Amino acid sequence: MQPESHQYLGVRDDIAARITGGEFKPGERLPSERQLQVGGGVARGTVREALFQLEAEGVIYRKERSGWYVSPPPVVYDPTRWEGFMSYVEAQGRSPSTETVSKTEIAADGMLAEIFSRPVGALMYWIRRRRSVDGRAVLFESIVVDASLAPGLIDHDLNGSLTSVLKSVYGIGVARNKVDMRPCALTGEEAEALRVKSGLPGLNLVRTCYDAQGRVVEFDREHWRHDSLKISVDIRVR
Repeated sequence: MQPESHQYLGVRDDIAARITGGEFKPGERLPSERQLQVGGGVARGTVREALFQLEAEGVIYRKERSGWYVSPPPVVYDPTRWEGFMSYVEAQGRSPSTETVSKTEIAADGMLAEIFSRPVGALMYWIRRRRSVDGRAVLFESIVVDASLAPGLIDHDLNGSLTSVLKSVYGIGVARNKVDMRPCALTGEEAEALRVKSGLPGLNLVRTCYDAQGRVVEFDREHWRHDSLKISVDIRVR
């Protein structure tokens, strides 16, 4: 028998089993906390602890003023391949969308000057976008592009594939893609943009993209919901 302080783990296991068994399907709304409380014969606070635990595990997620939902399957991402968000999400039979939050001109500071091998003060474009899968916000990205390589970029519609705009309008392709990943907590503008509770686990992905001449074309900081992305790499060992 579990100690009283750990009762929520039993409730967590019960809800998880009902999800695994197909009673609650991906994207489906769970019964209210009150209904789960009555059904399990436990205190509402215990039910809430169980739900918070499942949220931390990525099994369920919460919509403000709507309730708890079963998390949909994550998007599978292979960082060794160069494909735009729109392409690899569509290839998995999902529906991607992009919303440009802001796009503006900035002057390169010391950090950006070093990354792009450009002088301090060089013109850059700063683009911030929210990206969704099947109508659910999963990614908030902050992108810096060297304006000398893509003059007038921010005059274009960027609510689609930036990769396609760079290739079709400016003839810029990516020959090398450096990616760093680490777990993080979603706070501040990232949590607000993804409509999650501040402090929820996330994945921080930093991408530096180079063209065939070795020039940095794009520097991208991404913040993903922790339940929305699955990293999968298939590498042949020599």
